[in-house]
This record gives sequence, structure tokens and C-alpha cells, in this order.
Amino acid sequence: NPEYLPHLVLPEHVTATTDAAEAITGAELVVLAVPSQTLRANLAEWAGHVHPDATLVSLMKGIELGTTKRMSEVIVEAAGVSAQRVVVVSGPNLAPEIAAEQPAATVVAGTDSRRTALVQSSIRTPYLRPYTNDDVIGCELGGAVKNVIALAYGIATAMGFGDNTRAMLMTRGLAETARLGVALGADPITFAGLAGMGDLVASCSSPLARNRTFGEHLGRGETMEQAQTATRQTAEGVKSCLSIRDLARAHGVEMPITEQVERICHEGMDPRIAVDTLMSRTAKPESYE
Repeated sequence: NPEYLPHLVLPEHVTATTDAAEAITGAELVVLAVPSQTLRANLAEWAGHVHPDATLVSLMKGIELGTTKRMSEVIVEAAGVSAQRVVVVSGPNLAPEIAAEQPAATVVAGTDSRRTALVQSSIRTPYLRPYTNDDVIGCELGGAVKNVIALAYGIATAMGFGDNTRAMLMTRGLAETARLGVALGADPITFAGLAGMGDLVASCSSPLARNRTFGEHLGRGETMEQAQTATRQTAEGVKSCLSIRDLARAHGVEMPITEQVERICHEGMDPRIAVDTLMSRTAKPESYE
């Protein structure tokens, strides 16, 4: 893949194909790793090739526009499978570092322990340690919302703000993620783990993270189009901030950082005004509730 990982040589037993039927037919595990907003349309074409007992593995971190559904919910609907057949993999998994075989960990979440154990054993390597979890909601929300917070972090970094500001964004970003998660039935402990804090820290602090990088372009005053041209990669938070905002409003959950990121990305708000708006909010006790 010369555009994204030019120095990586794939193992000899790995082959590539553009034929979905060839890739999917007979597969025990079907791993889905497409931009989240294209998942439903793609699955409409692919679902007929999926084995009746195959496990579908979601690597996507987004919330669908319009429906505000999590990716596992989209898979269930679009592929016509039970929720027990869907497994989610999430965590601080920056691709270039894993490709370089640097030590990392991830979370394998699902409601069928047999299937989560299968995925866990299938992806475990000497450098990648997977943990299992049954909190699909929490793992998916942690992965989706951290993209939005990473955009905010990138914007703040490019505006010249220091460690106090960036620490505030991560911790209060985690707080609003947990608030939404609890409202949807997630286990709050999930957000203290790899799929919550772990993924958030990696996506905010690493220059390899696409959403942080996209946010830096916005923080330098570039337009959305200029930022997209410069990054050339999918920054899931740009679209998901809309659906996450809608999901939060539907459940009466305050997500002030997400609200301001949406206004910067889609309403043309000056980031400086967004900062003033955040800092002038009515003071409240520190809480994740």
C-alpha cells in the first residue's frame, strides 16, 4: 500500500482481491474496515456472500448519519444477521505502529463469548494483546466519540494552546463520552479502559492520528476542503460529530465539546469563538453524570 504504508511488505500468505465474493465466500471471520458512512451500502452488496454462521468483525469507529446507529447495529440491519454474530474491535490501534509490530493492546467486544474468544485468538500476536469485553455499546461509543475529541485536540494544538488546555479537552471529552454511554446503557468502567481512555489518548496525542491531524489544519485556519486535500485520509469525526450530536440531543445528554466541533466543521464557526463559548459555560461540579 504505497500511499499509506509504503515501507510495509505484506506476508507471503496474504493475498488481495477486489472481488468481494472471492474474499467473503466461505470465510469464518469477515472483517469490515470501510469508512463508516459507506458501510450500509457496501453490506447491501456483500451480505449475500456471507456464510450463515460467519462472525462479522467491525473495525469501524463512527455513528451513522441520519439513523444515529452504531456500526454493529448497521451490520445487523444491513447484513440481516443476529447481534450475537457481530464482534467489535476497538482501542488505541494506530495502524503504522501495529504494522511495525510495536507492542499494543486492543479490545474485542461482543455478546457471544464463543465468538469473541475466536476473534481474540485469531488476532493475537507476540506484539498485539487482545482483551475481551461484553460491553459493545461502550466500546463503540468510545471509538466514535474519541474521533471528535481528537479533532478538538488538533484544533487546540494548532492554535498554540499548551498542556493544560489539551489535558482539559481529553478529560472533559472523556466525561461527555461516558455521559452518553451511560445514557445508552454502557458500563461506565469501559471508558476507563483501552476502548475509552486508551483510544482517546492515542488519537489525541499522536501525530499519526488522522482526526488530530485534520483538526490541526482547521486550527491553522484552513477550510474543510483544504484540510481534506492535505490529509488524504478519512477523518471519521468530521461526519460523526453530526450524528453524535443528534444522538446526544435525542437522549438529553450535554456534549459541549462535540457541539463546538460540529459548529467549526459544518457551520463555519471560528475556532476562537468556539473556545470562548466553551470557557464561558455555566460552571458546574466536576462530574461524569
